[in-house]
Amino acid sequence: MIPVNEAVQRITKSLSVIGNEVVHLSESCGRVLAEDISARISQPPFDVSSMDGYAVRHEDINSTPFPLKIIGSVPAGSKFDSQVNKNETVQVFTGSRIPIGADTVVIQENVNVVQNDAVVLRPPKKGQFIRNAGLDFKRGQVGLKAGQILSPRAIGYAASMNHPWLCVRRKPSVGILSTGNEIVMPGEPLGENQVVSSNSHALMASVEGFGGKPFCIGIASDQIDKLQSMVDHAEGADILITTGGASVGKYDLVQSALKELGLELDFWQIAMRPGKPLIYGSLGSTHFIGLPGNPVSALVCALIFVRPAILGLLGAQNSELPIVEVPTLSSLEENDEREDYLRAMFEKDKNGNLAVFPYGYQDSSMISVFADADALIVRPPFDKRIEVGEIVRAIPLSQKI
Repeated sequence: MIPVNEAVQRITKSLSVIGNEVVHLSESCGRVLAEDISARISQPPFDVSSMDGYAVRHEDINSTPFPLKIIGSVPAGSKFDSQVNKNETVQVFTGSRIPIGADTVVIQENVNVVQNDAVVLRPPKKGQFIRNAGLDFKRGQVGLKAGQILSPRAIGYAASMNHPWLCVRRKPSVGILSTGNEIVMPGEPLGENQVVSSNSHALMASVEGFGGKPFCIGIASDQIDKLQSMVDHAEGADILITTGGASVGKYDLVQSALKELGLELDFWQIAMRPGKPLIYGSLGSTHFIGLPGNPVSALVCALIFVRPAILGLLGAQNSELPIVEVPTLSSLEENDEREDYLRAMFEKDKNGNLAVFPYGYQDSSMISVFADADALIVRPPFDKRIEVGEIVRAIPLSQKI
């Protein structure tokens, strides 16, 4: 068995960044930027008012109250063609372009309008309530870096920089093949000795969430020739994932079947729980990840190994999982030689602070517990006994924190 960190490093070091494609802003959320994005314009492109009020020359309002002649009004999206001269003012609104000659805005609450005069009751500081040209960003400034995963905020930034189309990494294609005589797809006729498979659908959703483009190959029975014929459907994929058949049992045929097809094995078996019988290698240009068949094992391994593989192909800047350190609400026994990933729930302790509660049932077949969980407590090999209130490391699985 090899350590989890070594396995992740061996996977990521074997990857090469894939090609690019151009997509519209509306299709770019979650995609990985392939090129730096520079601003095509400055924002704002000119000085604008940040408030409703009156644009003035600050030197004219040293004493108050002081009347200024109102010479015009400039709504946002228009321009005042004349200049503000001594003892003159122009009414402006939020987003209005500041007229030439003005250098300050007096908010309307501090002005008393008498006929055609604006009487300034409280003078602001010079330059107040004006957003100067380029305050947000300047033309030519690099705003977004290659390798960045595009969030809604980043998409808004790209739009502000006047980029309707973005060059992003192509989504890696990921074929998913389940194995086993005992499993059928949801909704299919269920034999007396069969169970419904959840892995394909859960992994399809996981791969899509990681930034990949999944496709389901189906279910291969526990026969070498059947499994090999199904693997043929993954030709051209960036990654092939299998579930089941990765251990040492009589019907665990994935490794031997794929070796006959040219599998170059990198490693097999990880010092972790759940998920020990994981296989990694390559079939030609396709990266191969053989996941365990138990649902929790498959999904935990997808998070720990498939995710960095996809992000590595995408050239993403940061593929590390977020980790938080919080107290545990339950004691944990001493750990053995395998890194442990315990399903858990974030809760509040008696002082209202964030803490984590590990579930008592950790059987790797129990998808119901994993569905309820919103955290994985990570315990290193040979970790000492943990008492209630001691700090543990946890991977968040949701947006609850």
